[in-house]
Amino acid sequence: MKRLLTFGYGAASYLLFVVTFLYAIGFVGGFVVPRTVDAGVTAPVGEAVIVNLLLLSVFAVQHSVMARPAFKRWWTRIIPQPIERSTYVLLSNLALILLYWQWRTLPAVVWNVESTAGRLILWALFWLGWATVFGSTFMINHFDLFGLRQVWLNWRGKPYSNIDFRIVLLYRVLRHPLMLGFIVAFWAAPTMTAGHLLFAGVSTAYILIAIQLEERDLVAALGDRYRDYRHRVPMLVPWPHRGDSGAAPRIRHRPA
Repeated sequence: MKRLLTFGYGAASYLLFVVTFLYAIGFVGGFVVPRTVDAGVTAPVGEAVIVNLLLLSVFAVQHSVMARPAFKRWWTRIIPQPIERSTYVLLSNLALILLYWQWRTLPAVVWNVESTAGRLILWALFWLGWATVFGSTFMINHFDLFGLRQVWLNWRGKPYSNIDFRIVLLYRVLRHPLMLGFIVAFWAAPTMTAGHLLFAGVSTAYILIAIQLEERDLVAALGDRYRDYRHRVPMLVPWPHRGDSGAAPRIRHRPA
């Protein structure tokens, strides 16, 4: 029964992630869903800016603090290890749901691309960004990243083992293609409002900070193996490799 409940908890957290992720596409793109980055709660400008910054901060603090190894060591004294990742995913989802629900609209238009070709290019980049995010999770290990592998192993009575990630596909070109996908998706807006600009700007700043925290943890865990990878492969902007990547090391690499 305990294993069944553990697996059900992990599966429910994962399903909530799927819904939250799909909602995020509509939220940023401004279609299908009832609350979007340009159709939130109406409020005065000052209130809107403050509330939106607080909402983004709630997600950023939760997402980064709970991803740190020191927090995980403390946290797994309280909750069972098999559901640590699922709990992290659940709380991240709840932070995003709060953001979707309480986001304040800042409707002033910063730019508006009127040409059909220009709008099509930006929409193509928007979808390419989200596709990169989704695809990059499978290049790591999608089900480990979102907690399903952990509860599945527990269901089968097997201990959890870290995954050695073989640097493949986009990870041979960039160290953080998943984060680049988010940045592209957030900024590829044919019509950029002040609210969307605030969301994209703060989210991008958070991503750049989160990458530094993650890489510090990876260097601490993997030492020269990750330093070598970091030396040879750029972070977010692709350029020719500074060395032969054909014999890339196997490293554990799971974004926060």
